[in-house]
Amino acid sequence: MILPPPGHNPNPKDNRRRRPKPTLFAPDPFSQHYASRLDGVYDCVDRLTINAYFPYAQTPGGFRIWWRDLYGSDDNLDNTHLMRLAGRFSRRVRGWGNKHGVPVVYCQSGDRKHDIGEQHLPTDPTRTGIFCVLVSRAPAPIWDVQRYGNNGINLRRKEPYPFVNHYYFHIWDADWGHLTVRMCGHPPFNAMVILNGHEYVANQATRQGIRFAKEGNCFTDWDNAADLNRVADTLRQRGAIGRLEKVLRHWLSQCLCLALDVAEQKRIHCQYAFSIYQVEYSRNLLFQSGRDLETVFQGLIDRTRARLDLKTVTTIFGYKHRPNTRERTKREPRLRVVTEKPTYDLTVFKIHCGSLTLKMYTKGARVLRIEVIVHNIRDQQHWHRSLPALPEVAGHLKDILKRFLAVVQCVDAATLDGGRLESLPLPSQVGRSRVAGIDVNRPRMVAVLQAVLALSTIPRGLSTMELAGKVRELTSQSHVEYAPRQASYDLKKLRAKGLVERVEKSRRYAATEPGLRTMAAVAIVREQVLNTTLSVRPGFVPARS
Repeated sequence: MILPPPGHNPNPKDNRRRRPKPTLFAPDPFSQHYASRLDGVYDCVDRLTINAYFPYAQTPGGFRIWWRDLYGSDDNLDNTHLMRLAGRFSRRVRGWGNKHGVPVVYCQSGDRKHDIGEQHLPTDPTRTGIFCVLVSRAPAPIWDVQRYGNNGINLRRKEPYPFVNHYYFHIWDADWGHLTVRMCGHPPFNAMVILNGHEYVANQATRQGIRFAKEGNCFTDWDNAADLNRVADTLRQRGAIGRLEKVLRHWLSQCLCLALDVAEQKRIHCQYAFSIYQVEYSRNLLFQSGRDLETVFQGLIDRTRARLDLKTVTTIFGYKHRPNTRERTKREPRLRVVTEKPTYDLTVFKIHCGSLTLKMYTKGARVLRIEVIVHNIRDQQHWHRSLPALPEVAGHLKDILKRFLAVVQCVDAATLDGGRLESLPLPSQVGRSRVAGIDVNRPRMVAVLQAVLALSTIPRGLSTMELAGKVRELTSQSHVEYAPRQASYDLKKLRAKGLVERVEKSRRYAATEPGLRTMAAVAIVREQVLNTTLSVRPGFVPARS
């Protein structure tokens, strides 16, 4: 008789479920809370949009110098020659596409150009270059030339900006995969380059022999999460700037050849400058089971939606239920990219904070993605926009994402220490000032606590004016006098109890993690315990079970 090895179970299903779990990198309290249900976590710089422009051609005097370098003088600088240069660009694009068999598609308003470009992706993965050109009309700051007197020139931007042709060059690069160069059809041919960090990580991981499975725009399985995170971290390092700039200059020069000849580019000393326009940073949680993902995420939305005042919650329904367990029939992860289809229900909730958007949504069968997007980095004060500042910008977004996950976790797992509820109404001390306590039975303080919870996701913290406006919105009584002066006093009471703290070197306030748990727990006790108990009619006797 042959004895089974220690720990052997005759039921193969039980063996699959009881296999040892890999070591999980949990970088935040939210991931640590659900670590027992996760197979891995990885961070990635996702969508990256870079502006490309000629610095000296953005002002009237600089554009005249640009034109003189191109033609030798500015005697022919007028609207007619500007339109001729734009028309030559359009004819060359069509002629080049017909000669090389590259489709040139004219899009209508509202068309999703990235989806149209994906329909023409090359079947040969080794082929690099432009594989599709899309043409669409959009407003752009076009120069208007007015000549007067003896060779007098008045240069200014046309107001409002007219609609002109923009050319979307869809390119397949060996390192970055599918990238897009959007170039304006009018001089000085400013451009915008759109890249995808997941494509870069996938190509680099393939070269280094890291096995993974990629579905759409996310990784759904891997052999070693540490190696995948190491590759993804290269996008946030200083060494990646030089490689990124090299790719940008190479493809921009290829696209600009259709507008200006090589000799003309040499005359204007063609040297694009780059600035960051938009960045997306995401944290991806791979769950062991699709049902676990649905249970966790839907429960999270139900428990935090009212507290965080989530107004944007969208569900895009699919056709199948998520699998209960991951597919065990695959012996090793795939190394090919699979086009993502809307197979599973997609639930998204968003929080907008000016030019920042915080999103949490399901991706694929088992991935929960938490994403922070800066739509226009110009709106963020004290953030550098130059290309070398990309690691710094990614660090800012990572800090915002960690703060957001900490807020969600604290509101979701609310706790109330013993005696904490009784100590809130007692007076406290802030510096040399003695302030009153927090009476959770007063409607004004209830609205203040709700407003602080709702504004806790703002990355830079809340101000007294924002708190006053939120309190007036929650009370739905505009005639009630609640000014920033009252908000400042209420924040002082919250500071005395350790619920909020002042943001360093500013006049803004941020809720502490223990304070978030306490305020959320007080709201739960008030709404689900006290209100339910007080709503019972006198003389009501519940039925015995």
